[in-house]
Amino acid sequence: MYDLPPEIIVEADGPLRIITLNRPDALNAVNDELHSGLAALWPRLSADRSARAAVLTGAGTAFSAGGDFAYLAELSRDADLRAKTIAHGREIVLGMARCRVPVIAAVNGPAVGLGCSLVALSDVAYIAEDAYLKDPHVQVGLVAADGGPLTWPLHTSLLLAKEYALTGAKIPAARAREMGLVNHVVADPLSEVMACAKRILELPQQAVESTKRLLNLHLERAVLATLDYATTAEDLSFQTEDFRAVITRLTAGK
Repeated sequence: MYDLPPEIIVEADGPLRIITLNRPDALNAVNDELHSGLAALWPRLSADRSARAAVLTGAGTAFSAGGDFAYLAELSRDADLRAKTIAHGREIVLGMARCRVPVIAAVNGPAVGLGCSLVALSDVAYIAEDAYLKDPHVQVGLVAADGGPLTWPLHTSLLLAKEYALTGAKIPAARAREMGLVNHVVADPLSEVMACAKRILELPQQAVESTKRLLNLHLERAVLATLDYATTAEDLSFQTEDFRAVITRLTAGK
């Protein structure tokens, strides 16, 4: 559905769209195909006039384990791929901020890097009791142009956003709920998210979509204030010796 790569599955259940990140053997780590598919997904979802709500989850045991190390290494070497990826990152962020329909995240396992960003850009988030959030961009020598630092200050205090963005520490589910980065900690996030989506589907469509847009205008304005700087800084960070040293170590022997 939506003519996307197999790394993203979109299924229709009446007016509900169930979106699954689909690289379970790699813990749904983001490669070029998944990243490109996410950039294309959100405008296509908005243009799907029969869609009224969407569920976002990961196949297998993870929501998303962040960037695939081989893909990150290629980004350091290939300027054209890097330019495309940076542009797609911008499209993912703005596409989610502007998406017409409510997006409810079922965080079934670790949400790392871009996975963490997808949670932050969703409209409601349910997280499994043993799952966690983590943004390790700085740890690997990158600026998080499409990561937690872009949106976390809207969800939590600036001090807490700085602490977790700069250190890359794990944010356990209960702590994420306490900080305001997710709505609910539950045993079975997918079933809870499906119930939430069905409640939204029972509400008047125009009121739901316009209220989401009203709220996300705050998000979009904040993102636009920082996005150009963030993407330029991330592009530069891919070219640093610090990043290359880290990614060489992480991919050694693979």
